[in-house]
Amino acid sequence: MDNHEANTSKLNALTREGSFHSVTLDTDKCQGCTHCLKHCPTNAIRVRAGKARILSDRCIDCGECIRVCPHHAKKAVYDLLADFSEQFKWYVAIPAPSLYGQFSNIDDVDYVLTALKRVGFDDVFEVSRAAEVISDFTRKFMEANKNLKKPIISSACPAIVRLIRVRFPELCDNVLTVTPPIDLAAIMARAEAEKKTGYKPEEIGVFFISPCPAKVTETKAPVDGLKNEVNGVIAISEIYIRMFVEMKKIKEPEPLSKSGIVGIGWASSGGESAALLRDRYLAADGITHCIKVLEEIENNKLNEVDFVELNACTPGCIGGALTVENPFVAKARIQTLRKYLPVSKNTYSEDNETMKNIYTGVQLKPSNALSLSSDVNEAMRMLKTIDELLEKFPGIDCGACGAPTCRALAEDIVLNHARESDCTFVLRQIMAGMFSAFTDITADSPTLNE
Repeated sequence: MDNHEANTSKLNALTREGSFHSVTLDTDKCQGCTHCLKHCPTNAIRVRAGKARILSDRCIDCGECIRVCPHHAKKAVYDLLADFSEQFKWYVAIPAPSLYGQFSNIDDVDYVLTALKRVGFDDVFEVSRAAEVISDFTRKFMEANKNLKKPIISSACPAIVRLIRVRFPELCDNVLTVTPPIDLAAIMARAEAEKKTGYKPEEIGVFFISPCPAKVTETKAPVDGLKNEVNGVIAISEIYIRMFVEMKKIKEPEPLSKSGIVGIGWASSGGESAALLRDRYLAADGITHCIKVLEEIENNKLNEVDFVELNACTPGCIGGALTVENPFVAKARIQTLRKYLPVSKNTYSEDNETMKNIYTGVQLKPSNALSLSSDVNEAMRMLKTIDELLEKFPGIDCGACGAPTCRALAEDIVLNHARESDCTFVLRQIMAGMFSAFTDITADSPTLNE
């Protein structure tokens, strides 16, 4: 079985099980080191029996473990266009704006879009078009609803949305409940293709070209069961080489681009916020910085801010784990491309049938991944035990026990997933006590002394 077949088999199995995560572990390559352990923002990784293990209910598919694993044991699964051969009569690619920053020496987005058509798609529809619609809707929505819980947190980054569900459940009400740009782009693309071709909706395949595993997961297993509008998700890294080859052959690109500075600006941190034309906003990128911002919001220290844009990747989607270019080089390319574009080409309209359901009204629900027990009294007992265990541990969070922190080990112990002796310092004390007891016994035993 080749890599493509193995990827497809894994993807289908995970989807069938209903527990899909794009980020997966190759146990054959895993060496049991603690690099991933230290960088996971939700403490979703343990090392047991010399191998890493990803806790499904805590994983947010941010891709941090993929970036830091020196043995390439963490990887993302995604769709392949070949998997959908002859399933549809019309194939539409909806590329993320971050795709444009992956190629050098281009001054026109149409080269990228034309290349997409040449690698197997019948048409393209830019996600940046949908992003411009959402920016316009959000601006009008915030103006019309002055009593929204502030600060409003963007729902554009699925890794951040899942992070909030797991680590910051009290902030779920702050998350903006709008259709993600990917899904809106899929809806608009399919409607446009119906008019153009006359095909039925089920005969039109829509494929997202993704920069990160979190977006793969979001399309396969949407938060709170929202309807998935995308038929498949293909990694930028998967399709890059074929596009690069085709792009060299293009002498005159097709005039396909229908978005402007606002939409393409969503590729990097701050683009979404700037499009709102408001001064009271905050934009942060990188999972560590985003966590610090969320902690500030949780502690009511950012009440002067109206809108918060957070991107798990640095410096935004162009830094996703499924991209190929240095993210800062890609950001510079995006900035260059924007110089030749109008401000925006797409606006929200209540009369447009495909736009009328942008506001979902589906409130984000907290996850119980970090809860110790559904019974309050039992949870309190466990918390007390955790505090007692922490008194025994050194508090240096070395990771040698296979848990990321001493507290995580204590939680694992009360949940019967680990033992006190997993801590090397506790084990050393136990061994020292046993050696001391053995020494005392031998000293008092005439038979042994002889």
